[in-house]
Amino acid sequence: MEYANHLNDYAPAPTSDEVAQAVSAAKQATGNNCTTEVYRFLLSAIDLTTLSCTDSEQSVAAMARRAAEFDVDYPQLQNVASICVYPPFVETAGLEIDGTSLKITAVAGGFPSSQTFLEVKMLEVAMAIENGADEVDVVLNAGKILSGAYDEAANEIEVLREEAEGATLKVILETGALLSAEKIYHAALLAMAAGADFVKTSTGKIDISATPEAVVIMCQAIKAYFELTSRKVGIKVAGGVRTPEQAALYYTIVEQILGKEWLTTDLFRIGASSAANNILSAIEGKEVQYF
Repeated sequence: MEYANHLNDYAPAPTSDEVAQAVSAAKQATGNNCTTEVYRFLLSAIDLTTLSCTDSEQSVAAMARRAAEFDVDYPQLQNVASICVYPPFVETAGLEIDGTSLKITAVAGGFPSSQTFLEVKMLEVAMAIENGADEVDVVLNAGKILSGAYDEAANEIEVLREEAEGATLKVILETGALLSAEKIYHAALLAMAAGADFVKTSTGKIDISATPEAVVIMCQAIKAYFELTSRKVGIKVAGGVRTPEQAALYYTIVEQILGKEWLTTDLFRIGASSAANNILSAIEGKEVQYF
């Protein structure tokens, strides 16, 4: 399918000045969202993540088991949204969280570089879902975007969308590699047009991860896509989100550009590990190392 020739159907990418103004406005307003109520929501929007070369069945099981116990230990709070793991650990996590509200997210499709054969990506996505993944995070090929091969990049996502039938598909743009507002904006539009349920900032595996500027651009793309198609696509902020204040800033950006209707766990996620404990600590008013 052709995708690139439809990019002009959408509103143009924001300028650097417009992005800077939006970030400044959000930073000024973030203090109003550094509240217990917002932190409670942000905790519930976390995809609790372990993506380390040292992951094992034992370590993933322990993390998932701890998350599953949260409902008993903190019945007054909503649990995190999902456990995010590499594909071989989907079944391991699933056994520990069975009977809870937690979902299982698998990174797949050649994560984190997307530099492998399409057939390998397809198989990895299909196997993750077969093993029990509710959600799959795949990477849009940044090399193809930077070289202008927009249709090739989008068509890969279209194929993976088919493999992920019935599951939530989040498409990682790796915004820190795309360099310009226009590239990030176009990448988001291509991913959404190809079937993404969420667009996600980063893998967390390169030097530049999520930034307020990238999230502003992505939110503007989501808004433009919604205005043209009436389909709501979510946003996931991942990579370098550690403090409650950082999470609240991203919450504020989404609130100001997309509105409160996007501030549900169906449309807003944070990919994090340490942020979960830090946000829980802010809610409890004392240091907590739970997860």
